[in-house]
Amino acid sequence: MPDIVRGGFHHIDLNVSDLAAAKAVYGPFLEFLGYTCVKDDAEGCEWDLRQDGRGAALGLKPCDPALSDHVHKRYAPGLHHLAWRAESRADVDAVHALLVEHGVTILDPPAHYPEYWGDYYAVFFEDPDGMKLEVVHSPGWL
Repeated sequence: MPDIVRGGFHHIDLNVSDLAAAKAVYGPFLEFLGYTCVKDDAEGCEWDLRQDGRGAALGLKPCDPALSDHVHKRYAPGLHHLAWRAESRADVDAVHALLVEHGVTILDPPAHYPEYWGDYYAVFFEDPDGMKLEVVHSPGWL
């Protein structure tokens, strides 16, 4: 079994205002990227990625109903965005097509961003709470 990647993320849990709406965004692209839904109930859902004894998990949990009118502010303290790796530019393009098919808000369609890193190619989109998400192919970086 490969060594654990010390310092790598183990899991991320996000609070969402509408669990069903969030699942409709996260589910299709996570499953395309190889995640498996391992929990789906009223208390939340979780997708796990397991590869060669390594992995990560992303969970969605319903927020406190008293805070459901809270609006995510990308430039306030807290989360700016989350990014997932793609194997190729074709993966990024396929995720984009999948997102469009599911009516997900696209912030920036797939494009080359050399200002980030040489061959950085990404699509940017957002979830129903306004959290910015990204799928990126960036060979040679991380």
